[in-house]
Amino acid sequence: IPAFGLFGTHVESGMPLLEKLDAVVNDLGFQDYTADVDNKLNMVLFTLSLMIGTAGLPHVIIRFFTVPKVADARWSAGWTLVFIALLYLTAPAVGAMARLNLLDTIYPEGPQAEAIRFDERPDWMKTWEETGLISWADKNGDSRIQLYNDANADFAPTAAERGWNGSELTVNNDIIVLANPEIANLPAWVIGLIAAGGIAAALSTAAGLLLAISSAISHDLIKNIINPKISEKGEMMAARISMACAIVLATWLGLNPPGFAAQVVALAFGIAAASLFPALMMGIFSKRVNSKGAVAGMVVGLCSTLVYIFLYLGWFFIPGTASFANTPDNWMLGISPLSFGAVGAIINFAVAYAVSMATEAPPQAIQDLVESVRTPKGAGVALDH
Repeated sequence: IPAFGLFGTHVESGMPLLEKLDAVVNDLGFQDYTADVDNKLNMVLFTLSLMIGTAGLPHVIIRFFTVPKVADARWSAGWTLVFIALLYLTAPAVGAMARLNLLDTIYPEGPQAEAIRFDERPDWMKTWEETGLISWADKNGDSRIQLYNDANADFAPTAAERGWNGSELTVNNDIIVLANPEIANLPAWVIGLIAAGGIAAALSTAAGLLLAISSAISHDLIKNIINPKISEKGEMMAARISMACAIVLATWLGLNPPGFAAQVVALAFGIAAASLFPALMMGIFSKRVNSKGAVAGMVVGLCSTLVYIFLYLGWFFIPGTASFANTPDNWMLGISPLSFGAVGAIINFAVAYAVSMATEAPPQAIQDLVESVRTPKGAGVALDH
């Protein structure tokens, strides 16, 4: 793993940490690590989508009910927020360090030195070539892995001399995280722990989502709305069928993903932000919002977000069905489909509030329930004091 000094200096090169990271991502053809973004609105919306999307994800919420006491649920929620914050704060740094590790294995003596020969490539690269996530094309016939992204760089020959443009190495975005333990030459037991953690997280997430989907369809939709007289056996069968359908749909999307891993996660969080988060918040902080307003807000917020995403990423994520090219020039007000979840949440809030104001107020029992959530039993004396 690259070594850094106490005050943010890369030990081997003696360069300041941020300056070294800028050089690394430039060598790989990316924008500076410390560079500012042109569209700050899009950045804010993207960050907001991730934050409120996390708060609205059903598989996170459902885990709070697996503890025996209310106090334990509060501790569970608190620790969840701590670890989610750590994940979001460290993810950019991990990505930057992974790029540094990758570049150091190809240029062991620095980017200005001669690149390694392809037959001398590290073992991690041989392993990941089999997945198709990393590949090499010898464009100049020197049998070396060249990374000439800038023809004017001091260490690169001119375009006329080399006779080709671009990089000979193609690296998939997902490999930055997946192969990082091997690139960093970590011990096998550490790689095993990381893999086990990833699998556990995936299974936990899948189990939570399947439980939420099956219970929502079998109990909330079928039992409470469509067929109130359905038996428990029929309700269980409906839950199993809905779970099987969800697995089939998830498998199809896994085989035909609308983007790489980070994009798919951002889309999921955006959809959760546009549909679930406003209803959760208004259910706690507003006694006036009723069921009609909440449902209308969720439907409009979800549909507007899905339509915007489908316009640029393909209808129902089917390749070749996009109405517009997914480029910043075509985005409405410069808002990326990955960031539209925050806009959908705002639409959700507005529609829910407007419909609730135009219809009857919730029953008094519901309003009392909301008040009890705000002020737990026994806290009245303290508040009055």
